[in-house]
Amino acid sequence: MSRIGRSPIKLASGVTVTVSPANEITVKGPKGELKKEMDRDIKLEVKDGEILISRPTDQIRHRALHGLYRALVANMVTGVSEGFKKQLELVGVGYKAANQGQLLDLSLGYSHNIIFEIPSELKVSTLTEKGQNPKIMLEGIDNQLLGQVAAKIRSLRKPEPYKGKGVRYAGEVVRKKAGKSAGK
Repeated sequence: MSRIGRSPIKLASGVTVTVSPANEITVKGPKGELKKEMDRDIKLEVKDGEILISRPTDQIRHRALHGLYRALVANMVTGVSEGFKKQLELVGVGYKAANQGQLLDLSLGYSHNIIFEIPSELKVSTLTEKGQNPKIMLEGIDNQLLGQVAAKIRSLRKPEPYKGKGVRYAGEVVRKKAGKSAGK
């Protein structure tokens, strides 16, 4: 049995879970509502403030889906009760970030600024302090969407291995290369 799949998910206070006959799960909480279509073989039941997920057989496909859906449902419960945050920082001379509502204006050393539209489900804010790298903060209830948007922003200028310039996650360590030797 899957270690991840068999562990129950504890429901936070104020979170309700409903499962439709078509195996669609809806999680409602103080921060919002999330829906997810589940595989018809995976069974989900709610009792005593916990969610239990089970699979019909020990086939490889069922074992893989068991752990997957348990992790997805756990992220949904955490998202509607607490929410998720990601922080990116821009490392490099002249790199800037500003936002007007859901539009993110990035200056990343190219000949033009990049205007990036953030989905309406996420909140974005930018912070520029003197002597510090500009920061972009993303918040939302959908962990998958949040990670995808953060990865897309990072891909606009990945950290390069020689000077470490680029967009990186806060706390990310970039391994640097030595470069060419000066003399022979």
